[in-house]
Amino acid sequence: MTHSPLALPASGQYTLANLRLHRAHVADMQGLAYDAEGFARAVIGIADGRIASIGSEDSASDGAHGPMLDCRGGIAFPAFVDCHTHIDKGHIWPRKPNPDGSFPGALNAVGEDRRANWSADDVARRMEFSLACAYAHGTKALRTHLDSVAPQEDISWPVFAAMRERWKGRIELQAACLFGIDEARNEAWFDRLAGIVAGHRGVLGAVTYMVPDLDHLLDRMFEKAIALGLDLDFHADETDDVNAVSLDRIAAAALRHGFEGRILVGHCCSLARQPDDAVKATLDKVARAGLSVVSLPMCNMYLQDRRMDNTTPRWRGVTLLHEMAARGINVAVASDNTRDPFYAYGDLDVLEVYREATRILHFDHPVGLWPAAVTANPARAMGLEDAGALKPGATADLVLFRGRSLTELLSRPESRRTLICAGKLIDATVPDYQDLDDLMEL
Repeated sequence: MTHSPLALPASGQYTLANLRLHRAHVADMQGLAYDAEGFARAVIGIADGRIASIGSEDSASDGAHGPMLDCRGGIAFPAFVDCHTHIDKGHIWPRKPNPDGSFPGALNAVGEDRRANWSADDVARRMEFSLACAYAHGTKALRTHLDSVAPQEDISWPVFAAMRERWKGRIELQAACLFGIDEARNEAWFDRLAGIVAGHRGVLGAVTYMVPDLDHLLDRMFEKAIALGLDLDFHADETDDVNAVSLDRIAAAALRHGFEGRILVGHCCSLARQPDDAVKATLDKVARAGLSVVSLPMCNMYLQDRRMDNTTPRWRGVTLLHEMAARGINVAVASDNTRDPFYAYGDLDVLEVYREATRILHFDHPVGLWPAAVTANPARAMGLEDAGALKPGATADLVLFRGRSLTELLSRPESRRTLICAGKLIDATVPDYQDLDDLMEL
């Protein structure tokens, strides 16, 4: 049986009926009866591009908000929020693959490609392609990291600024600078980069690792963020080395400085390898400091524990999200890299991220509030008020699926999902890989 797309009335007022909403997306909503997985039958009234009402199936009345549109019992999510990506690196795999699938192989390959090819036009073309993919899959907001080692900071940040303006009203874009934290020892260079980030309303970010002066360098970053009113975003402990404890050091720095901005920390892979007492002490500190943590399950499984002797990997490479959530830490999962040396696959499809995270991180039995890990939680980490939740007054940005339960939703790609942006049906199509062929010939 075919499934015809919804036909929305020209008036912009209508009611989506016979759909399922998850409790993670309709916080504090009264009168909904949830099943064991957390889904409830509901209706959503749409008017003037916003959600006018949400109610139980019994509360539906034809004409209250225009005609009733039958969603056939399918699940509806708020539009996705992807809080950790690298669209400046995206889609370079055809011209610069990872030679062995290792982390050093990825670092070297990306560095070589950046130095040889990352002109403003090259970066803009690949960013545009990446965002078209994300939009076609239902993403409303996205944060990208931008490689900001000299001279790339003078190329990529202006490109990002133009891209943010171009995509305004479709995807809300944020950017964080990315460099090895040891480079912050060059105070003049670091001050200049922070000025560029502030001038573009960006986020101050870095890759942390266990250099001897890590605490001093973190102090420098926190002081600069406080002085310029910037949020912080770190890549931390992307390794299986139990001695990598920069997450703990970041939390300590946040407490030391009384930092009041938002801090998002990505990866934190080594935490899963550390002794229980060390884990508990770190997580208690992270909770007190108010950090958010994002795991990148697909990329982490690709890179971490890849053994050069062709033996099977022994661990998943992801961090301890269940233990974090139990302490009230805001946790999320995100896309990370896409078709570049750090991850050969992916399409910035957050449903794929959630589907794989459910398998890798066991976001089931119980389902709990884990659907918020790709919606409300990353929105909170990014400081977005009108994203990630379904509530009256919010912009009507939704993704409607054919799946009616978790197993139906996560067993197929849902390639025929219905996208509603500001109350309007959008016909978004993923771009063709051939669009970038001329760049790959370099």
